[in-house]
Amino acid sequence: MPSACNEIIDDIEDLIASQDISPANKSRQTVTVRKRVKKTVVKDGDETENRGYQAPASIIPGTQTIYIKTWGCTHNSSDSEYMAGQLASYGYTLTDDKTEADLWLLNSCTVKNPAEDHFRNEIDAARKLGKCIVVAGCVSQGAPKSEFLRGLSIIGVQQIDRVVEVVEESLKGNSVRLLGQKKSAGKKLGGASLSLPKVRRNPLIEIIAISTGCLNQCTYCKTKHARGDLGSYRPDDIVSRVAEAFTEGVCEIWLTSEDTGAYGRDIGTSLPELLWKIVPEIPDGCMLRLGMTNPPYILEHLEEMAKILSHPRVYSFLHVPVQSGSDAVLSDMKREYSRKEFESVVEFLTERVPGMTIATDIICGFPTETEADFEETMTLCSKYRFPSLFINQFYPRSGTPAARMEKVPPQEVKKRTKRLTELFHSYQPYSKNIGNVYDVLVTEEAHDKKHYVGHNKAYQQVLIPHNSELLGKVVKVKIVSATRHSMEGEIVKVGPTAAVVSKAPPLAPTDSKQMTAYPVYLVLLLIFLRFVWGLL
Repeated sequence: MPSACNEIIDDIEDLIASQDISPANKSRQTVTVRKRVKKTVVKDGDETENRGYQAPASIIPGTQTIYIKTWGCTHNSSDSEYMAGQLASYGYTLTDDKTEADLWLLNSCTVKNPAEDHFRNEIDAARKLGKCIVVAGCVSQGAPKSEFLRGLSIIGVQQIDRVVEVVEESLKGNSVRLLGQKKSAGKKLGGASLSLPKVRRNPLIEIIAISTGCLNQCTYCKTKHARGDLGSYRPDDIVSRVAEAFTEGVCEIWLTSEDTGAYGRDIGTSLPELLWKIVPEIPDGCMLRLGMTNPPYILEHLEEMAKILSHPRVYSFLHVPVQSGSDAVLSDMKREYSRKEFESVVEFLTERVPGMTIATDIICGFPTETEADFEETMTLCSKYRFPSLFINQFYPRSGTPAARMEKVPPQEVKKRTKRLTELFHSYQPYSKNIGNVYDVLVTEEAHDKKHYVGHNKAYQQVLIPHNSELLGKVVKVKIVSATRHSMEGEIVKVGPTAAVVSKAPPLAPTDSKQMTAYPVYLVLLLIFLRFVWGLL
């Protein structure tokens, strides 16, 4: 590449801020910095050698082995699969053995302190082993100047389509940082193209991000620092990706984003409009799962969402995080809804969608949460006894308004977390299903390696006998036992593998003239076949 296309600088963020690094310009820009050098760090009073990465004198691009580690949400998982697909297509070998890998690609999550701590620890481990490191995800996007990221290559959350470039330069010993936002006509786009090659962690499940970023300004959340404002993909691009995935043998689609309910508000459409276009593309024996949606953006679509969630090829499942049962706390969190509005969502969907499952999240110990506020959370969870309840202690995230608020004493936070956890463990949500028979789509192996895992229409987890011939099939199962988190079933009948050519029926009837024409076509077909038979 001509030297005029290279810029050697000390602070890559300054370049990112001053230049448009978009797909249209990417062929003209390669960003490099000084070569990495050997470092010595002091830890616990002992001097420990941190070898760092030493680039070889020459390399053949595409011949190295790469280890990919992902933390966080399904959006991050999808990003990692896209990056893996591009690297594999270029010739790189992917491995689960980190010790044999030449480069570690670490995709981070900034939602909780523990996830970020694990990310930092993995960076330290890679440095000590002398591995080449490339970081991605929300931590590095939101805080690229962090000391622990100094000298490392960074792929921005909307720049994953350039992972091959970043990996190639990093293996040469250079540090590359691509942190720009993709825009068109002044509007933020959803991100990298949905048509990129992909290596799925589970070949039966396709994760599709329908948008990136969100509209909320929650006082405790740092994800928006990385993902930014809402940027929705065009409906046609999403539908095309769905159709393509099914031709590749996928039997389950997960739609994901930071807030699926807000989809389309920036481009003049909505989540229900998108779903009406997707569902006809779902083949027989396949299912669609919707991702997390915050209450404000689904309230106006409840009627349409109930119809969609009742469709036989859409799981009757929705993740709607409430975070607190107290209106005062919700206001301090800037969640933009009330407890009553959340309850309206839950009750409307459970009344109108047979077997509807609602999952939710709770944050214990938000800075302004009093004991009375927490009691309101307890009464909310007691009222609905959510089968999936994700309980989190409040973690102050640097740079957020909540991080500057006076904290609830740690012992009190632990006490509240323990009380809510005990409530959650006090009921058995699936015991009432023993003896019932369900159709279950089998998609993966259980952690115990003794069962396979499937889900019924309500997206309840069902363990079945370990038989690889069942993967990707719909099986009729009788529930024989239930635990806190799942059910176990015995096979009643095995259905066919999902057929990629048999699509779902239209969501709305076609016009009456077209509907009445089908019998005429059938009669003409029978006459033609009889004529051919006579000739034979």
